[in-house]
Amino acid sequence: MLLGIPWWVFIMIGLMFFCGIMAFRAMQAERRLEQQFIEKEGKIYMDRMKAEMEAKHDSKQQMHG
Repeated sequence: MLLGIPWWVFIMIGLMFFCGIMAFRAMQAERRLEQQFIEKEGKIYMDRMKAEMEAKHDSKQQMHG
């Protein structure tokens, strides 16, 4: 016993800190994965919009030409 506190109390405090650190790391990893997914979906959307604009532009040129 250190300062009248049982040893297992220190272990529990250490485990609480460990759980907090692991939860924080998991939260950061989840945020990174979500950001990558958003960027991927955004790129797919922008590529589709660009293709539609090009198709519209091509169809207008065929009508006038």
